Amino acid sequence: MSEHQTTSGGESIEISEVLQRLPHRYPFLLIDRATDYVANTSIRGIKNVTINEPFFPGHFPGAPVMPGVLQIEALAQTGALLMSKTLEADISKHLILFMSVENARFKRPVMPGDVMEMPVEVLFQRRNIFKFRGRVEVRGELATECEFAAMKADRPA
Repeated sequence: MSEHQTTSGGESIEISEVLQRLPHRYPFLLIDRATDYVANTSIRGIKNVTINEPFFPGHFPGAPVMPGVLQIEALAQTGALLMSKTLEADISKHLILFMSVENARFKRPVMPGDVMEMPVEVLFQRRNIFKFRGRVEVRGELATECEFAAMKADRPA
């Protein structure tokens, strides 16, 4: 097994490659690494949630909870990572753009100290458009789920 293979057979993607494949940066990069990458099929994003996240002072003071929309953004970034690697997108020339979200459900709060595991699977692909099903899991418990779509587009000049 190579250093980038996981026990499930998929490939691991460390933060250095995440930064090469996604244009997002602090404070908006919401994925630390990924495991179980299988081209055109699936990926598992990992986000370590810390009290230092810039949104916690305002959401909510004394009771920090990660906003649901940012959980969906983390899922979208996980899907974008899968697309970027599968399509060999050059982020200096292309962007992965969020197109839609459907059937979002929030089952439990995500708080500082949690590790978000985000299994994302491809429901279908047509050229540069992907539709996904994603979940946020914390300690094996479902926190958030949704379906979403994204497309690869040329970066504006």
